[in-house]
Amino acid sequence: MTSIADLANEPPKRPENPAPVVEEDTLGSVAVTGKRSGRPMKQAPSRGRSRIIDEHAGSLGTGLLGVGAMFVGVTISLFDLARFVQAWPIYPVPLAAAAAWLLFTVMLVSAGVVIRRNDDRMPDWMFIVFLAGLAGVIALDLIAIWPLHDVSGSATAAIAAGVGLVTVIGVRSAREMWLAAAGVGTILLAADLLDGDIDLGRLAPTITMLCQAVLPALLGSLIVRSFRRMVTLELDRVLVQSTVSAPRYAVGMLASEELARLDLAAEQLLEGIASGATPLPLEPKLAQRASSLATELRLHLIEGRRETWLHHAITESELLGRSVTLSDPGTLAGLLDPRQRDGLFSAVWLLAGEAGTKAAKQGRTLQLTLGPIATAQNSAPLHKVLVPITIETTGVARGRVDPATWDAVRRVGKHVDSMRGGSLHIEIECVADNPADS
Repeated sequence: MTSIADLANEPPKRPENPAPVVEEDTLGSVAVTGKRSGRPMKQAPSRGRSRIIDEHAGSLGTGLLGVGAMFVGVTISLFDLARFVQAWPIYPVPLAAAAAWLLFTVMLVSAGVVIRRNDDRMPDWMFIVFLAGLAGVIALDLIAIWPLHDVSGSATAAIAAGVGLVTVIGVRSAREMWLAAAGVGTILLAADLLDGDIDLGRLAPTITMLCQAVLPALLGSLIVRSFRRMVTLELDRVLVQSTVSAPRYAVGMLASEELARLDLAAEQLLEGIASGATPLPLEPKLAQRASSLATELRLHLIEGRRETWLHHAITESELLGRSVTLSDPGTLAGLLDPRQRDGLFSAVWLLAGEAGTKAAKQGRTLQLTLGPIATAQNSAPLHKVLVPITIETTGVARGRVDPATWDAVRRVGKHVDSMRGGSLHIEIECVADNPADS
């Protein structure tokens, strides 16, 4: 299937993939299928949202945490460097220890330069080289102190190598950091057990060595992971919050990006025809390209008449897309005024935040249903209609609901809440303007 990016960026003379086939029934339901497989091609908005956030990961503030972590790592390593200088006369192979510290310094400086030049990112190949360099530091330090048969009491650069992992906690995932720290701890523990007879009296120095080498990276990665989750969640809400002010029928932010690419592709094609650079009649490849553009544009126009702001808020959000199911066949969410929209969105977000925790693995979900529409009682002069809204939760206890949720629900309309099967059930009577009178 020809993607929109290909349509927007591909030169006219480049061979293209077969155009998509559009199947439409009498009710207007549309499906885009490829000529080969014939299976529906669906877009995953939440993945697109992840891509957008990942592309701007360098601006989430984790880079500043990485600079602070590097400073902390260097400060902790200075203690081991002082021990190395003090124990220089007793090293059996002092040059190996000196080479270990020199290699450690080179790896730290190189990592800092690479991260800075790559917009607070470290490529995978550089991370592998960095880990290999730290492994070399540990090996050289163990060679220098092995004849002493006292790894836990004599290791310096090897411990600093574990501390050096904190320099990359802002640019690598927490899982990678945990695996790397576990690898450093395993090597040091194995070396300490193999350097001589096992003695329980040496257990305390061994534990101290492992804590100094492993804990900084573990604790730092946990802090950065929590910070990254918090910032990403708030960024997700800020981006999705913009849908509250959208018209009743509108395209989402991801679809707007695709429409912009479509517009550019169509503009280039029409400009070529207008200037005479593209002769008429069109060549088969150009005609196929124009047909693909028209098909994509038509699909977006159809979707724009069936999807409301609430649909886009749920499908384009990482948090809401995982736990919230929307049922709004009459597109009644578009009738709500800005205050009611903000209240409904805030209530769903807060409830989804409770359902989107670790307990989500236990099946906590939200079912949001709007309609069917009814005429509001005693409000005929005001031309109002009643939009029933039902929020059914699974596994969300009333006692754990944030008090701000109820304030948000009251902005939507009168509500009645109850407990059914240990889960919260909310019914809201939302009074909105009658679209027939607008």
